Amino acid sequence: MTYEKKFLNTLISLCDDLAWGRPASEEQLFDLTRPGAGPEDYVRLAEAFGMMLVKVEGREFHRDELIAELKTRNAELEEIRVLLDQRNRHLMQTVQDAYQPRRIIGSSEGMRRVVELALSIARRPINTVILGPTGAGKEVIAKMVHYNSSRREGPFVAVNCSAIPENLFESEMFGIEKGAASGVGFRRGLVEEASGGTLFLDEVGEMSLAHQAKFLRVLEEQEVQRVGRNKPLPVDIKVIAATNVSLEEAVREGRFRSDLYYRISVAEIRLPPLCERGDDTLILAQHFLEEHCMRMGRPRLTLAAGAREALLAYSWPGNVRELGNEMERAASLTVGERVEATDLSPRITARVPLGVSVPALTANIPATGNPVFGAAPFRGNDPAPDHGPLGKGATDLNLHLVERWVVSEALNRCAGNKTRAAELLGITREGLRKKLQRIGMTE
Repeated sequence: MTYEKKFLNTLISLCDDLAWGRPASEEQLFDLTRPGAGPEDYVRLAEAFGMMLVKVEGREFHRDELIAELKTRNAELEEIRVLLDQRNRHLMQTVQDAYQPRRIIGSSEGMRRVVELALSIARRPINTVILGPTGAGKEVIAKMVHYNSSRREGPFVAVNCSAIPENLFESEMFGIEKGAASGVGFRRGLVEEASGGTLFLDEVGEMSLAHQAKFLRVLEEQEVQRVGRNKPLPVDIKVIAATNVSLEEAVREGRFRSDLYYRISVAEIRLPPLCERGDDTLILAQHFLEEHCMRMGRPRLTLAAGAREALLAYSWPGNVRELGNEMERAASLTVGERVEATDLSPRITARVPLGVSVPALTANIPATGNPVFGAAPFRGNDPAPDHGPLGKGATDLNLHLVERWVVSEALNRCAGNKTRAAELLGITREGLRKKLQRIGMTE
């Protein structure tokens, strides 16, 4: 065998070892590069091969280092993933627990019926409409339905329909593809985000007719089409819609599509305003008060009798939200250990409480034919009348009997209509109910 042939066979053998991942013989390679080991071109070829082999081995070493580092990072990420999964489950459990029926504050008959209906809907989720005034707690009931249903592991996505600009409604609700508009990137829509869970549409009555038609198709087909995409995507959602207006009236007036109304109102929950929930007002007030005291780091406060009376007499147009804000104010500004009537906002105490003087109760009642107060309204500095519920010639007034007579007179003049009688007396209907109980008159 010629020298050149032997040289090439050795070099080929080293190449095979390198190609198949076998350790190449460095001693054989070194012999090929010795001075005078062969023709100059062959020696240069062996030297180039040796340099390539060194670089390959260096890259393999660096690759092994990278693989080891990636394995370490992967193990760390797996630990973080497990920790986040545990925290997510704990957070989900906390949220679910927060919206259990026992967490709903109130014992009134109206709220009891609301909770029972909400749980019935949760057992077999269906599209639902929640009707009630602003601040009455519609979203709380919606979350109770979601977190007590089979969809509780899915997302709860809340959308304020009145807060989305008209020109952004489709991209916000249905999503948008990258490049659909100048400078716009890919974004999933809120409907797609809610897939597998519940989509809560607050103020659904504010949705425009054009957008109602598009959203109706989403509900009917259970698919959504992003802006700039030709192919629709399947979604799985249940809708809970909330509004403080009558959708039936909106349908009659042509402001709301009847087909969408019937699609979302498979079930209907009506939330009573706070003024119709009786003692729930005081229960909620104390709850909010304790909650804000704890957050502010101050001792527990209680409600004095005067404050309780004023809270019951007030009509609460802002409902539970307004009550929560009022208790936050009281927790911040009250100096003593009890919240007095003077610690409440002027608009709360401006409403005549239940235990007021007789002149205030009768200020709106015409004096004509009034056997207690004669032909003119009674004033605090006037001498006591000599006739009335105590009989002619009485030298003092029994407040209990006078109140009974005033309430009876108001009911008589309103033909037994308690709402009108309450307006005549300057109190709420709930305040009148409490007063009837207090003075021993059946309602």
